[in-house]
Amino acid sequence: MSSPNINTLGALKKTDYKPQNIQDELAKNLRQRLRDGVATFEGLIGYENTVIPDVERALLSGHNINLLGLRGQAKTRLARQMTQLLDEWVPVVTGSEINDDPLDPISREAKELIVQQGDNTPIEWLHRNDRFFEKLATPDVTVADLIGDVDPIKAANLKLSYADERVIHFGMIPRAHRCIFVLNELPDLQARIQVALFSILQEKEIQIRGFKLRLPIETQIIFTANPEDYTNRGSIVTPLKDRIGSQILTHYPHSREIAKAITAQEVKMKEGTAAQIHIPELARDILEQIGFEARKSDYVDAKSGVSARMSITAFENLISTAERRILINGEESTCIRMSDFLGIIPAINGKVELVYEGEQEGAEQISYHLISQACKTLFPDYFPEIKKLEKQDEEGPYDKLLGWFFSDNELFLEDTLDDGLYRDTLENIPDIKNILDTHQAACPEEDTHFMMEFLLWGLEANKRLNKYRTLEGFQFKDALGSYISGL
Repeated sequence: MSSPNINTLGALKKTDYKPQNIQDELAKNLRQRLRDGVATFEGLIGYENTVIPDVERALLSGHNINLLGLRGQAKTRLARQMTQLLDEWVPVVTGSEINDDPLDPISREAKELIVQQGDNTPIEWLHRNDRFFEKLATPDVTVADLIGDVDPIKAANLKLSYADERVIHFGMIPRAHRCIFVLNELPDLQARIQVALFSILQEKEIQIRGFKLRLPIETQIIFTANPEDYTNRGSIVTPLKDRIGSQILTHYPHSREIAKAITAQEVKMKEGTAAQIHIPELARDILEQIGFEARKSDYVDAKSGVSARMSITAFENLISTAERRILINGEESTCIRMSDFLGIIPAINGKVELVYEGEQEGAEQISYHLISQACKTLFPDYFPEIKKLEKQDEEGPYDKLLGWFFSDNELFLEDTLDDGLYRDTLENIPDIKNILDTHQAACPEEDTHFMMEFLLWGLEANKRLNKYRTLEGFQFKDALGSYISGL
């Protein structure tokens, strides 16, 4: 329906408008989108064949939905996008607290107004973007917040007794009549408050301090919950779960390619930064692999999850680290370096929940460890795998390079080294260019020095070199020599 110019009940009656509940409205528009081949939800990369079909089935069934998944799995974004399945405009009785449909009012005030003014009853139009309500369930949420309460001020002003239903002040769910209402982190809601939702979901009744109103409230309710909450903070009471039509499991990206696409879509790059800073594809792979390493790490609490926001904020920090170096050196452009990954540690620290062993190691060390593990995992995709080089009397592809470090040579790369010195320093390492020419002949020229540094980080991750962090940068030494000198 798209007739915002109509402003009286009489004029509305002359149109083809017919009342419908919100579940039917969502299903109707969803059916049309599916017939037309139009995407139902946009920007939810990786959910095309898993979560989205489940949500579509639930909406076609007219179900209330519980989105169950770990943090950073786009549960709220998914719920917000459901507004796009609503009609663009719907009529409401002007001044109605609960968005009364002019042709099917449910509140006493709207009904009395229509009786008094008839076809002259004023109406207004509600846009679909204004038909979304959201509430975070916290332990201090009350029945009054969600359902309603008796308002003594209203009773005094209208000179009504508390036995009159007009003294009720409606809560968020009745005010979301004909709207989408999202209740986030449902297990955090106290059990007695969850019980108050039973009659709303099933019988469409409101019970407030002795009042029992039969109000056919039509609200599309979307709950979100984190499985961790079931043990750490609370639970969803069984009768409430029974009344929720569909429980849909969300998930993290199944592949690095999907994760990269999500990060590219979400990351905020400053204007002109893309032209200044070259980002090798391998750097993007390493960044996403860090998230995958965190989700399977023994140091990280798997039940808590690792949000997709970690990769997004880490990417932004990676860019900012390179930009800071450009500004310090007065350069026009640069390429991401492996040493720039040190700048993403603050973005990792706050995004992972550590188990006891991780806490003992320290957040900083675990973040550093995850970066190293990502390099170790990706290393065989670009260079010969280290474990195949253990045969005696057989020359390996890294022997000359490691031999240089074994001869008491060491490499120091400052964080803010200008591009010219950075390139010269790497190129002066014996045999490093030959290794790249042999195993990465197709490497783009602009990625060459990043690949050289990645080779060193990979050798360190496989315990063939030692890498030390100083205040100014990274120092690479021979692993065996370092061990002996330590003894």
